[in-house]
Amino acid sequence: MPNPFKILIIGGGAAGYFAAIRAAECFPDARIKILEKTSHVLSKVRVSGGGRCNVTHQGLSPPEMSRNYPRGEKELKKAFKHFSVQDTMDWFAQKGVALKVEADHRVFPTSDMSQTIIDCFEQEARMRSIEVRTRHEAVGISPIAKGGFEVQLKRQSPEWADRLIITTGGSPKLEKLAWLADLGHEIVSPVPSLFTFNMPQNPVTEMMGLAVPQVRIRIPGSKLVAEGPLLITHWGMSAYAVLRLSAWGARVLHDQSYAFAIQVNWMPSWEEAGIREKFQEAQDAFPKRQLDNRNPFELPKRLWSYFLEKLGINPSKKWSELAKKERNRLVNLLHHDEYPVQGKTTFKEEFVTAGGISRKDIDWNTMQSKVCPGLFFAGEIIDMDGLTGGFNFQAAWTTGFIAGSHVGHMPA
Repeated sequence: MPNPFKILIIGGGAAGYFAAIRAAECFPDARIKILEKTSHVLSKVRVSGGGRCNVTHQGLSPPEMSRNYPRGEKELKKAFKHFSVQDTMDWFAQKGVALKVEADHRVFPTSDMSQTIIDCFEQEARMRSIEVRTRHEAVGISPIAKGGFEVQLKRQSPEWADRLIITTGGSPKLEKLAWLADLGHEIVSPVPSLFTFNMPQNPVTEMMGLAVPQVRIRIPGSKLVAEGPLLITHWGMSAYAVLRLSAWGARVLHDQSYAFAIQVNWMPSWEEAGIREKFQEAQDAFPKRQLDNRNPFELPKRLWSYFLEKLGINPSKKWSELAKKERNRLVNLLHHDEYPVQGKTTFKEEFVTAGGISRKDIDWNTMQSKVCPGLFFAGEIIDMDGLTGGFNFQAAWTTGFIAGSHVGHMPA
């Protein structure tokens, strides 16, 4: 490899740093530089996981892991064989970062501070003489006939490099990816993923802060369904069940302008027949007790009271006085409670997008562009995205590792 051989990483986030460090390990004679358009690197790492940084998700085989990606499952199933979750945990351990696995299999630094991960990356970059430049925004790339690239920058002189790795992350606007489309890449139009559901002025929001451990949510008229915890907020509904549904339904819900209905099954582990029997047992066991003071399923009191109010059932009514029609309506509500959704709330600091560089334009054995030899991609700039729980970072580490491992080789 000629010296100085220059590798330019465009994007100073998780995938960018991981790719740069891996490239420095594999090609120690190369001159490596990271360009970041903003004033801060690793911004998403800093805020992720509530400032703790959910590094990855343990306990799943590569095929199981890949099923947590609404877009990119097939490709990542192969990629995880090159760099797996265990490889990630071993990598951080070798760098002196202690990790812990929580009960839900999410992995965090033992310090519970994302700064630990940032310090690790910055220390590795300094040790390997990786140059980092902030406020350097790439706006165009021109392949050079004799090899290499000229990178046009906003308000700065151009940069030249023998190889490029693009790790600029997800973009909410299609026009922000025009400079990559100009090279001949197919761009899948970006839409938000991982968002919460807004329910303006819906009475359910009066229970903000109420968490339900397990619900099943579906969107009538579609195949979209998700199960998991639910959190009621002052704007609507959130937590894993909602975020999972938003990820799998990202394009469908975008096409509906985020105006749709959801159906909530508050008791997914119960069959309707079992709920009816439980109601009958309640009527037999405590006929003199008021409905509002005793519910047979140990639901949160606020939620049970809300159900009675929603159905217009007097909460002071005694269990022995509960009419058959009222009981049937309660059974139906517990399994088929419907809510209109009008809009979404996206976490701006941690936004995830569906869309970007078409996966078909990439050789997933190397992460090299099939359209533009010598140019590589890693991270969320690609049309791939995962569920919440460390999956998006694992995709960044894996694709960054593969790109960094091959960027110094001659293009095919």
